[in-house]
Amino acid sequence: MPYKIIKSVLLTTKKIIKEWTDYNGHMNLSYYILVFDIGAEVILSKFKMGEQSAKTTKKSTMVVETHTTYNQEVKEGDEVDVFLSHFDHDNKRLHYKLEMYDKAKNTLSATTEVLSLYIDLSVRKVAELEEEKKAIIDEFINQNKSNFKSDNLKFSNKLKK
Repeated sequence: MPYKIIKSVLLTTKKIIKEWTDYNGHMNLSYYILVFDIGAEVILSKFKMGEQSAKTTKKSTMVVETHTTYNQEVKEGDEVDVFLSHFDHDNKRLHYKLEMYDKAKNTLSATTEVLSLYIDLSVRKVAELEEEKKAIIDEFINQNKSNFKSDNLKFSNKLKK
């Protein structure tokens, strides 16, 4: 049965290619993570913590924990939308959840919940978020929180607020 999608933030749409499928005829689990990571890069870049930031300011994030569910298989040729369904942070951590939907069937294919640390790559240590980045994130959360889902989150208690 199709899920009602609570439209939050669409991060990316990807078409499943043959190279991402396995001998079972569906997308291999490692490529679900790749597609989620492509989506995460969109939001990290918006918050000035993505690839460009890593290269220019030596500040980025590193994932330290994930929880992924595989709800409905996707196959070669299927298109999937990746949505950001939750986002929160403290001074050093980012906590977010992404959902992947089969675009044609409007069904939930997979989810991943992520806990990341903000890192100063020049010393490869955890760092505190700069005030500018906290302000960007907080404004984004305030604009989108009515569409976020907080049910079944595994890592909310790991933020230190």
